[in-house]
Amino acid sequence: MILSVPELVAQAKNSVDCVSAAQAFTHKNATFIDVREPAETAASPVTNSINIPRGVLEMNIAKYCTNADMEIYLHCASGGRATLAAEQLQRIGYTNVKAISCDHNNVCLAQKNQ
Repeated sequence: MILSVPELVAQAKNSVDCVSAAQAFTHKNATFIDVREPAETAASPVTNSINIPRGVLEMNIAKYCTNADMEIYLHCASGGRATLAAEQLQRIGYTNVKAISCDHNNVCLAQKNQ
């Protein structure tokens, strides 16, 4: 059986900690990773987030996150890619990864309110 993207995301949520943007942005020393594509990030950037598109995350994450226990929050346009990316980072050994499970507008609003 071929799973749909919503089904994959739903499965990933069983093994990933998902938090609201408001919760995430209270963690001032955390690393924030924007897994959207560069054009999406350029059109609507999130300050102090590192853009690593989901498609190249495994190849580039170690440049920015050198310790397996670093506090990492991932975000995207709707929460789906962030959830799948968090699952993948856990698979490769990161232990303190969370997905911001809301849409991009809420991410921007939460950051602005901090």
